[in-house]
Amino acid sequence: MTDYSIQKGDRVAICLRNYPEWIIAFEAITSVGAIVVAMNSLWQADEIYYGLQDSDCSLLIADQERCDLLAKTNLERSYPTLVVRGDSDSTLARWEDLQQRHTGASMPEIPISAMDDVIILYTSGSTGRPTREVSSNRAVISALLSWEIAIYTWLLTKGIPIEPPVEQPAALLAVPMFHVSGCHAVFLSAFRSQTKLVLTRKWDPTQAAALIEQEHITGFTAPAAMTADLTHHAKKGGHNLSSLVMVGGGGAARAPEQVRDIDVAFANAMPNTGWGMTETNAIGAAIAGEDYLERPGSSGLPAAVLDIRIASKEGHALPAGTQGEIQIRGTSMFRGYWNNPEATAAAHVDGWFKTGDLGYLDEEGYLFIVDRIKDVVIRGGENIGCGEVEAALLDHPQIREAAVYSVPDERLGEEVAATIFCDSQINEAELREFLATRLAKFKIPRYIRQSNDSLPRIASGKIFKLQIRQDARTAILKE
Repeated sequence: MTDYSIQKGDRVAICLRNYPEWIIAFEAITSVGAIVVAMNSLWQADEIYYGLQDSDCSLLIADQERCDLLAKTNLERSYPTLVVRGDSDSTLARWEDLQQRHTGASMPEIPISAMDDVIILYTSGSTGRPTREVSSNRAVISALLSWEIAIYTWLLTKGIPIEPPVEQPAALLAVPMFHVSGCHAVFLSAFRSQTKLVLTRKWDPTQAAALIEQEHITGFTAPAAMTADLTHHAKKGGHNLSSLVMVGGGGAARAPEQVRDIDVAFANAMPNTGWGMTETNAIGAAIAGEDYLERPGSSGLPAAVLDIRIASKEGHALPAGTQGEIQIRGTSMFRGYWNNPEATAAAHVDGWFKTGDLGYLDEEGYLFIVDRIKDVVIRGGENIGCGEVEAALLDHPQIREAAVYSVPDERLGEEVAATIFCDSQINEAELREFLATRLAKFKIPRYIRQSNDSLPRIASGKIFKLQIRQDARTAILKE
């Protein structure tokens, strides 16, 4: 607060790799009642600037890579920046100097309430720029306590004694902390359980296996693609992964065979997964152990602090076994979309949040996700807005129409694909170079199909994306 005059309610952006400084910065920001703006460290410079402007940040805390990226641009407005692990010749204010200057300083007394905003998380929307969800202290803490309730309830119902651990539990944090799963499900959850966190800078299954063996990791939670990589590595042998007692997932559904593979590949690990959203602070439903093996297609039972219903297009609750939109409400829900009351209102009906996911509840109350109503691709746990990618494609002078959609992928769950209509044939390699200046690498379509004709449209004039996606999926599967 002293150096940058950060006040309660101010926004402070964190744009770092998974460094320990991410955790320290989060603690420092929230301890004075300011709001963490968790930025995707894979963003390009214009995406970072969009986030800074959109949330009206007072300070950016970024590592040297992000600072170098921003320095190469000619974007107009600059922001006060604190560089983490900066180069010795950097002209920016250095994190280490600030830390040394204030070592031993007393903390200010700031009144913080449960309903105060604490974090803004960005997630890709279906219509263009990333959406930004703001949540309160109560919402985040409700999510953390809900996981505890779920674990203890599961243990009690299975007749498993609840005993304190003989040794300190340890978790491998392989998910970026700008993700709600990395931030909440792993990082913040570790405080309550006093879990040791082992951070990875970049995902590598061989390195992850070595760390699990070396650090006696007991828990690993990551998107389906990462758990599939680790499971494959475990089946090949070479590392002793017997310390693992939990292999969790989320972000995208696992294939049933992946669930069974976890049970076979790890000597002591219990498979689990869950369904949640940034808007729910990562919780929604969860399933583990034998329940999961018996229902590998399910996302589990609803969280204790949430209500889930399946609704028709008219907004009426549907009976068990009937497909409809999954709608949700409860204490862990986000407050709203930052500075966008219209979008917040549009996302709710009669107090229920419209998830945009299609699913059903069975007779026992287990949730099954069928598809998504919203136009979003989930690639290895990363939400990618089709509208944002389409906008980048349409920036190209030769492209007249673009449709972006998902195609199935065995490892990542889904991949990004695009069909474009152009004035003339475009060199695909050159198009990818063009997109690389506008989109993060993971958002660039893996499959690009060029059409010689205008894209098909429905009666309203909108592009008939469903037909395009079906045709493309069929063609890709044949290739």
